[in-house]
Amino acid sequence: MAAAAVAGLLASGCRLGSAEVTLAAPPGCAGQTATGITPASVKVGGIYPLSGPASAYAAVAQGARAYFDHVNEQGGVDGRRIEFLVRDDAYQPARAVEEARRLVLHDRVFALFQTLGTPSTMAVREYAHRRRVPQPFVATGATEWGVGTARPWTIGFQPSYVAEARVYARYLAEVRPRARVAVLYQNDDFGRDLLDGFREAIAGTSVRIVAARSYEVTDPGVQGQLANLAESRADVLLDVSTPKFAAQALAADAAMTGWNPLHILNSVAASPAVLKPVGHDKVQGVVTAGYLKEPTAPEWADDPGVRAYLAALARHAPGADPANQQVLYGWTAAQAFAETLRRMRCPSREGLREAMRSLPGVKLDTLLPGITLTTGPGDGFPIESMQLARFKGDRWVSFGDVIDTRAGFPPVTARRP
Repeated sequence: MAAAAVAGLLASGCRLGSAEVTLAAPPGCAGQTATGITPASVKVGGIYPLSGPASAYAAVAQGARAYFDHVNEQGGVDGRRIEFLVRDDAYQPARAVEEARRLVLHDRVFALFQTLGTPSTMAVREYAHRRRVPQPFVATGATEWGVGTARPWTIGFQPSYVAEARVYARYLAEVRPRARVAVLYQNDDFGRDLLDGFREAIAGTSVRIVAARSYEVTDPGVQGQLANLAESRADVLLDVSTPKFAAQALAADAAMTGWNPLHILNSVAASPAVLKPVGHDKVQGVVTAGYLKEPTAPEWADDPGVRAYLAALARHAPGADPANQQVLYGWTAAQAFAETLRRMRCPSREGLREAMRSLPGVKLDTLLPGITLTTGPGDGFPIESMQLARFKGDRWVSFGDVIDTRAGFPPVTARRP
């Protein structure tokens, strides 16, 4: 079923676009670039690891495509149907750049909606900047996308990894003020960003990191790292990993005797689809932070946004798991893109760039109540609030209030080398 979904995503990616044109109207928009957009359509490309070690994230593309199909079924965005072309980079940055070139030069896309993963997005960002192609709502929480103005064509979507780290630091300072923390992290910009953010957030508290072990995305597993971390006798395990390795870490943690830390799982790996194979009985009490509704939770059974998501998924992506947070993430980011298209003053690449950097508290159907998209001068982080959740029974159960990660902390800055 997964192979069929990937094949379907790729099958729609080989179409020629229109030649590049310069916008002549409306007034004030002359000279801007309208490649890939007409009054009837808009062509966008996405780059995802449909294969390789991070292929679990192919579900993000499924969710995004389902939303775009849903919008097209209703007549598109301001009459424009969205043509979504998906490419596979197998989580390889060099391949991501090649796919970006193919989308921009061959397919003539209007924008590169989503590249997934910090290394791939970092590699594509320079190309997008040189070509002046918008790269909205990339699927990574690196701080790079939200700080500074040197690369205005790229912007993130989810809370930054530093923001997420602040949520965990504040939680531990309140409930385990003398926590001794062991950290498992992916040895790339993603893992180091969250780890560095956590270090900064616990400064001045009695929470301490007593051990940290990394893994490479090409490693076969992380069982050795978990065994090493167990020797620290830490009472908290901060798990900064992607889905494949998170499942391994959860299983290894559950199998150990004599070590029972509070397991904090970062949000990018917190989908129920990751936890289910481990066994729900083995992951009770695991904590994460989120910003999306839980589509199969009873409290959202009558929620209009969740109902629309479930119905559209059944029509347009029947092979997708509606409980998979990666699917919901793709759906929600695609809705953010559609809402940003509606806010363009000029139907141009420049118009999209300006719209995505001036979002006025936009509400999306599947974000948790109290969480909106807001950007503006000096603020390139669309979502900066999260809510803690604990795994109980067969699902995540939210607790506490929505936490605004800007409150009580200094502005997020670029990670130091």
